[in-house]
Parts: sequence; structure tokens; C-alpha cells
Amino acid sequence: MSLKNKTVLVTGADGFIGSHLVERLIQEGYKVRAFVYYNSFNSWGWIDSFEQSLKDQIEIFSGDIRDPNGVREAMKGMDIVFHLAALIAIPFSYHSPDSYVDTNIKGTLNVLQGAKDLGTEKIMVTSTSEVYGTAFYVPIDEKHPFQGQSPYSATKIGADRIAESFYRSFNLPVTIVRPFNTYGPRQSARAVIPTIITQLLAGQTNIKLGSLTPTRDFNFVKDIVSGFMAIAESDQVVGEEINIATQTEISIGQLAQEIIDQINPKATIVTDQVRLRPDNSEVERLLGSNQKIKRLTNWQPQYDLKQGLAETIAWFKKNAHGYKSGIYNL
Repeated sequence: MSLKNKTVLVTGADGFIGSHLVERLIQEGYKVRAFVYYNSFNSWGWIDSFEQSLKDQIEIFSGDIRDPNGVREAMKGMDIVFHLAALIAIPFSYHSPDSYVDTNIKGTLNVLQGAKDLGTEKIMVTSTSEVYGTAFYVPIDEKHPFQGQSPYSATKIGADRIAESFYRSFNLPVTIVRPFNTYGPRQSARAVIPTIITQLLAGQTNIKLGSLTPTRDFNFVKDIVSGFMAIAESDQVVGEEINIATQTEISIGQLAQEIIDQINPKATIVTDQVRLRPDNSEVERLLGSNQKIKRLTNWQPQYDLKQGLAETIAWFKKNAHGYKSGIYNL
């Protein structure tokens, strides 16, 4: 399916991945409506940082993904929906799980119900590699068992299964898109890479982190966006669950050392007990299989970790003033 001449809605457009997706869609000439979280500051999140010429090409819809009426209104006239709106911070989900159920599960239900009633042509529901939990085997393919090791991951499992049910029950053209760990410019400080970078750029030499042994499959945000678009344009993905992954892994400790080497080799890592997750909640290993996305689309990752980190660090050097490096960001 070509997205040319299609109207496209992006929920979560004001966030990290969503803003990059909106930017890419506009640059390639698509008609985009950006669903941003309503607030009294009239903030459009990261879209506010765009050049005015780019912002002028975006139709902004301010709303709340938890409200079915607003979601339905936003979806009217839309051919394609990229649903990215979600609460994603794992530590915050420990003490505020209700908000994750309302946003991640009910919000996704609102999108699916709207798509069913309005006849939307294609819906991409964004999942997460956290639904797999600690790997039983690697690389993790789409048949790997699900494990709710945090309230966050449990709500994303729930959202995925609601999406699957709408495909099976109503033949809704849904695809579940499952990015592995994403990083890059604009990522919030609750994620590990911005946490390391912002501490280093603030001149700190004792870099506070949680567990250093878990491994992750890190994907540069531009590769993730390319994956979303390749999936949207494929005619073979309806009803499928598809990983976006590099199929390589690195431990948090090795990752931190790589960033330290690029910014300040004299810095050292210290364990901050506050940042450690409960033993049964910590996901120890995530290494994704990308065989399915390569089979169903023309997607190939373009960035290795060194390249992606260099571009990310360069961005943070210009924009780190907006980050609170001295506190633990949930």
C-alpha cells in the first residue's frame, strides 16, 4: 500500500518516536494530522521544536487518547493510523498502574473502536519488546511467550491482545508493530541513554545507573521510523505482529562505557540503589529477531550503535539544557 495521497493520523505525535515519524511523513509529502496531548500550556511537545515551515504542514489535533469521543473525532477522514500514544516509563508504572491501564489499554481500545466504526484502511498499533520479558531464547521472534514483568509491560500485552481480537473478530486491518529499545534525539531522560549522556554533559564524573548486566537490542530512532513506514506500505502485514530490531545486543554496562568513551573517558559508573528494579521485574535479556520484518518489507537498519550514539550525543550537546540530569527521572 502506498501512503501517497492518503491522510495519516499519528497519535502520540508530540512524543519521542511520534515526532520523528511525523517529521519523516511530512518530509516525504504525506498529509498528516498529529494527535497531541491536550494541556493548558498549548504545548505540542517536540513538534514545538520544528521549523515553522514544517509545522505549517501539520494539522494539529489536541485531545486525550483516553477519551473515546475525542479519539473518534481525530480519526474522522483518516485513511491510515499510526497509534503511538502511551505511557511508557516502567518505574512510574510501579506506583501509578491505573493510569497505564487507562492510557495503554483503554486508549488503544478507543483507536480500534474508532477504526472499526469509521472504516479506517490500516491501523498500526505500537507494542514494545518489554512484552516478551526476559528472553527464554534468542533471538526473540514474534512467537516468543509474553511475560508481564511490570505493570507497563502488562498493559502493553493487554493492548496488543485487544488489537489482535479486533483483527480476528471484525477483520480490522491491524498490524502490531513491536520496536525494541529505541534511542536518539528527543528521547526523555527516563531512558538509559539520555540518563548517561545528560549526566556526562553536566560535568558529572560519577555516573549513576541501576543494574549494569541486562542486555538490550538498541535501535536508532530513524531506523525505527523507517520500520514503521515500511510496515505501513507493505501489503503482507495485516493481522501480523512484527518486531523492529537490530538483532544485536549490548549490556547496559558496556553501553555506558561506550558513551563515556565518546564524551569523558575519565568518568566512572556507580550503582544507585534507587534505580535498581525489583529482581522479578528486571528484564535481563532482550535480543530481537528481525527476520520477519525483512521478509515482509524492504526494511534494513541503516545505523550501527556507534553512529547512532554519535548523532544522539551531538543533539544533546545543543539541547541538554532542557533536561534535569541531577535527579532520577521516573
